[in-house]
Amino acid sequence: MVDKIRKEDAQWRQELSATQYEVCRCGGTEPAFTGEYYDLKAEGVYRCACCDTELFRSDEKYDSGTGWPSFWAPSASDCVEFETDTAFGMARTEVHCSHCDAHLGHVFPDGPQPTGMRYCINSASLKFEKSR
Repeated sequence: MVDKIRKEDAQWRQELSATQYEVCRCGGTEPAFTGEYYDLKAEGVYRCACCDTELFRSDEKYDSGTGWPSFWAPSASDCVEFETDTAFGMARTEVHCSHCDAHLGHVFPDGPQPTGMRYCINSASLKFEKSR
């Protein structure tokens, strides 16, 4: 069990950009092909923009053609949590950071092997740390 980071809304607003706040704390989505990391090919790790938890690695990133950074697995099974999202008249699986509950994006069962999953993640919810 991960200890949760809890902050007041005003503190999140102060620490995050307007886009990060809208995506991470309000469940928003950035427009396709506009995020900072959708086409990034550098090696490294993707961390939570809110709490710096390692979430994904470049080794598991692939081009899904959707316009958002896509990964076939998180860096560890306990770094993300899931919730059913029924907005827009459909059921999707929402992905959250397990440490601070930041909204990251959604996961779909149409990704590449070995997992067959596509973690479609907003760039605004991530910070990239390049490998040295």
